[in-house]
Amino acid sequence: MDRGVYALLFRNRSCSLPVGSLGEIRFRRGWHIYVGSARGPGGFARVARHRRLALSRDRPATWHVDHLLLSPPFILRHVVCGSTGEDLECALARLLGSGAIPSFGSSDCTCGSHLFHRPSDPLGEVIEVMASLGLTPLSTTIKHE
Repeated sequence: MDRGVYALLFRNRSCSLPVGSLGEIRFRRGWHIYVGSARGPGGFARVARHRRLALSRDRPATWHVDHLLLSPPFILRHVVCGSTGEDLECALARLLGSGAIPSFGSSDCTCGSHLFHRPSDPLGEVIEVMASLGLTPLSTTIKHE
């Protein structure tokens, strides 16, 4: 299956960034988890777009998460994907709910956020939460030159 849900895991230093209509956001040092859906026409091609943007940083921001992908303080470290035909994006966001950055990435749903802060690498947590939803998580570590 080429569609499902995904999580982008960023490591970052403390910074403030303008994020579209959300305005200036202060980000704490550590890790941030962004939850997204790959259930649209392109499926997981959306994840490939995010990876390319994080490595090249050569396009203007379109979505909230693009501001992180384009920002030097944020380094995309891991991508975790779970193939599914079910709409599990918001369920995953709810289960990861602590440390939420209000309204980030959730303008098209009723969730409070789709971006969450952690003080340390949350890869194991994300894999465990995806598995609890019945998904088989596949993770990739992103290598930066």
